[in-house]
Amino acid sequence: MHILLFDDPAIQPNLLPFTFTRPVASLRCGILTIAEKWQHHLQQPVHYLTQPHLREKFPAGPTDGPALVINGAVCPDEKLIEQIQALQPGEALLSEELLVAAYLPDASKVAELIQDGYRDVRQAKGSLTIISQPWHLFQQNGAQIRQDFALLTKGRQSQPVNDAHTIVYGAENIFIEEGVKIRAAILNAEDGPIYLGKDVQVHEGAILKGPLAVCEAAHVNVGAKLRGDNTVGPYCRVGGEMANSILMAYSNKGHEGYLGNSVVGQWCNLGADTNTSNLKNNYAPVKIWSHAVGRFVNTGLQFCGLMMGDHSKCAINTMFNTGTVVGVGANIFGAGFPRNFVPSFSWGGSAGFETFRLPKAGEVAERVMGRRSLPYDQTEQDIMTYVYEATAKDRVWERAAGNSAAPVVIE
Repeated sequence: MHILLFDDPAIQPNLLPFTFTRPVASLRCGILTIAEKWQHHLQQPVHYLTQPHLREKFPAGPTDGPALVINGAVCPDEKLIEQIQALQPGEALLSEELLVAAYLPDASKVAELIQDGYRDVRQAKGSLTIISQPWHLFQQNGAQIRQDFALLTKGRQSQPVNDAHTIVYGAENIFIEEGVKIRAAILNAEDGPIYLGKDVQVHEGAILKGPLAVCEAAHVNVGAKLRGDNTVGPYCRVGGEMANSILMAYSNKGHEGYLGNSVVGQWCNLGADTNTSNLKNNYAPVKIWSHAVGRFVNTGLQFCGLMMGDHSKCAINTMFNTGTVVGVGANIFGAGFPRNFVPSFSWGGSAGFETFRLPKAGEVAERVMGRRSLPYDQTEQDIMTYVYEATAKDRVWERAAGNSAAPVVIE
């Protein structure tokens, strides 16, 4: 049976800017992406039913035979797995009105059948973890680290801490994969597990507090302070202070500065001494920009920091206001606080923005990805082209300039 993780059309737009460049199920929360969680639980490959511009990179896989289609925004657990595996052909599992999963007899017609191709409906039992807003990622991160830790380490033996100058608390809650190197650090897993992925390096003076996931080949730099509920994604670099935040993969926060209650996509770089505010001075609930509705929406949260899409960068000493949303491919610099919503392919800061033209943004992406021996190939270029065109409406200065002259662009 084929496993297909679909983008729920009622959820996918709410998760922009992150879902501009990936399916919902490719979002990382905890140690694993949502897709990786399903793959580990079901013990077979998973594929995607996603937006047209993403299908080359995230294919649907085989289209013959039966298919189990699963909502890509739903995080699995043992109870949910049991309910899904009990589905019979033609049955669907719902949580109130939300389609969680359906067993479809014919995968070749899955696009037409996913909404009404099932004859019987079951209601899911128990509470579900559904990532339907960007801030849900950091809200659920600590709990998902705990669940992923149990899933990945069950029946396995951790590598030892082979460093006489590293201090360990709660050693039973620490799991170390092969190739990890630790030097003169503090690991405190008394309040939650710490997972160190394959070939991770933890440098001198770093303080790591669980729940924490440091994924494959990531570096925790000298003197870093990771305060709990954090995920440092594969091949990331992290330094300074970080609390209840996620770096998805291939992104750097290598220097001093604070990142709190935040989510940063792939191929991002936060310059030295970049700081995020995650609490308003008046302690009021934080509002953030929603691409889905084109306005600021109330998160209901007292703590909410930065949401930054893929391939965005900021210069040294950048200051982000509470609840700032940065799109894809933006480049931010200059004194003062930039606006709370920085559209995709913006160039500038508090003094104003211009358009970061796609060919120049592509040159940066090619250099950055090349440093990790990954190509900025036609598939990646096509995704960036789609995002550039789809977000033109957000770059309001282009419309203003279009009334009298050509839009301002960065050459």
